[in-house]
Amino acid sequence: MTETIRVGVVDDQQLVRAGFRLVIDSQPDLSVVLEAGDGVQAVQALTPTTAQAQVLGPVDVVLMDVRMPGLDGLAATERIVAAGTPEHPAPRIIVLTTFDLDEYVLSAIRAGASGFLLKDAPPEDMLEAIRTVHRGDAVIAPSSTRRLLEHLVTALPAEQPQTAAAQEQLASLTEREREVLVLMARGRSNTEIGSDLFVAEATVKTHVGRILAKLGARDRVQAVVVAYETGLVVPGA
Repeated sequence: MTETIRVGVVDDQQLVRAGFRLVIDSQPDLSVVLEAGDGVQAVQALTPTTAQAQVLGPVDVVLMDVRMPGLDGLAATERIVAAGTPEHPAPRIIVLTTFDLDEYVLSAIRAGASGFLLKDAPPEDMLEAIRTVHRGDAVIAPSSTRRLLEHLVTALPAEQPQTAAAQEQLASLTEREREVLVLMARGRSNTEIGSDLFVAEATVKTHVGRILAKLGARDRVQAVVVAYETGLVVPGA
């Protein structure tokens, strides 16, 4: 029997939430189990120690809007991820955004979001993003991910306090791990990386796991951000 992915939708517009629910619930492997109209409601429902969260049960993936009254999506993402424990892991969070939110999106990724999705993306892209983030083994929507990451990094100030630490982490990677990270940053899947490097997909997965551990990254998207921040991958190259 196919596992049902439990999804939360956080957006201050009720019509938007209803539209997302309609699309998501149309899929046999997806189910919306939580709706929240702001960050406060989301944190309350997704913090494992609250009574509401214990009644609700685990949520696998959350679609999180950025602009909301009260507690915005960035602060909510940070609190939800920080509240996760090995026994009760935090859900993977996809930030819903538009291009005019550049540095805020990168802040969300640093806060623990697993990816992002443009709010005007086609429904099939949203569905695939949910499934992909739930799997945890690929960067969501590779072409748009790379394009948006390049936009974010070029929009940021040149001086970034986390760059020195990131450079030190990058130096711990082997030459092959650096090659794999570059291909990850270019939106290549594990299968495609294996083909590019003439190695088995299982070998690629092993490399990816080691890269994440050495960079202290929660998932591939955060590792890709490090690749751009450190200059390992240059926007537009």
